[in-house]
Amino acid sequence: MASGPQQEVEADLSERAGPTDISDPLIRTEARKAFVWIGMVALLALTVFLSQSLLVIFGGIVFGALIDGGARMVGKVLKIPRGLRVGLVLLFALLFLLWVGRFAGSQIASQAAELPTTIENQFRHGLSWLRAHGIQPRITELRGMAQEALGGIGQVTRVVGGLIGVVTTLFLILVLGIYFALEPRLYRRGVGWMLPIDRRDNFESTAAIMGQALRRLLFGRLIGMIVEGLFTWAMLQFYGVPMAALLGLITGLLAFLPNIGAPISGMIMILVGFSGGYEMGLYTIFVYLLIHLIDGYLIVPMIARKTVDLPPALVLAAQLIMGVLFGLLGLALADPLVAMIKIWLEREADRNGGAETDLLQGSAAIAPGSA
Repeated sequence: MASGPQQEVEADLSERAGPTDISDPLIRTEARKAFVWIGMVALLALTVFLSQSLLVIFGGIVFGALIDGGARMVGKVLKIPRGLRVGLVLLFALLFLLWVGRFAGSQIASQAAELPTTIENQFRHGLSWLRAHGIQPRITELRGMAQEALGGIGQVTRVVGGLIGVVTTLFLILVLGIYFALEPRLYRRGVGWMLPIDRRDNFESTAAIMGQALRRLLFGRLIGMIVEGLFTWAMLQFYGVPMAALLGLITGLLAFLPNIGAPISGMIMILVGFSGGYEMGLYTIFVYLLIHLIDGYLIVPMIARKTVDLPPALVLAAQLIMGVLFGLLGLALADPLVAMIKIWLEREADRNGGAETDLLQGSAAIAPGSA
C-alpha cells in the first residue's frame, strides 16, 4: 500500500505538463498554424506523387459526364430508369464504332498506310524548292532536329503510357466513367460528406454547376468534331483530294484539342493537297481556312456562350504544361480541367464576396444601436 508522500509525488507527476503540452496560448496558436501549413505541404506533395492516378480519375469524370449528357438526352424521349439509359448510350456508341470499322475501316487503313509516304515526298519537294531558291539546308541537321523532336514526343507520351500503359489507362477511364455515370449523386454526396457541414451546400451547388458546364462543353466539342470531320471529308471528296476520309477523321479527332488540333490537321491536309498539284494545294488551304472560320466564329462562341468562356492563351498554356507533364492524356484533359478550376474560383469569389457583404450589412445594422 502506497504511503502518503508517494501518493503526493504521483499526483504531482500526473498534473505536470508533458512534452507535447503547450501552456502558452500564443505558442499554442502558432503551433496550430504551423501544423496546418505542414499538413498543406504534405497534401501538396501527396497530390504531386499521385498526379498520374488523379488525372486518370479526372478522365473518368470527363467520360462519365459525356455518358451522363447522353443519358439525359435519352431521358427526354424515353422515361426509363437511368441504368437502362446509360446502357443505351454505351450500346449506340459501340454500334457506331462497329459501323465505322465495318464500312470505313479498310478504306481508312489503306489511306493511313499511304499517308507517311505522301508526307515524306512532300518534305523532299520542299527541300528541293528551298535549294532552288538558294537555301541549302543540311540533311544531317534536319535529321538531328527530327530525332530530337521525336525523342521529345516519346518522352512526353511515355509519362503516362510507361507507368500505367495506354490500354490500361483507357480501360480505367472507361470503367470509372461508367460507374460515375450510373450513380453520380452517390459519389458527389460521398465527397461532400468529408467536408465540414457549413461547406456542404456550397459544394453541392458548385458540383452541380461544374457538371452542367462539363456536359455542355463536351457536347459542344462532340458537335464540333462531327461538323468539322464531315465538312472536311465532303469538301475534299468533292474536289478529289486523296485520302479524304482519313483527313476528315484526323480533322474530327483533333478538333477535340482547341488551338493545337486545327494547325496539325491543317498542315497534314495541305501537304496531302500539294501532292496532287498546286491547284489542289490551294484548294486545301481554302478548305482549312473555311473550317477555321467555322470553328472560330460559330462553334467556339457557341460553346463559350453555353459553358465557360476561356481565354485562348490560358487554354494553350495549360495544354503545353499538361502535355509536358502527362503526355497526350494531359493534353486532351487540359481544357476541361481549366474550365472546372475557373468555375470553382468564381464560386469561391462569389461566396467570399457574399460573406463580406453580410458582414458589412451586419455592422451597419449594429452601428446605430451602439451610437
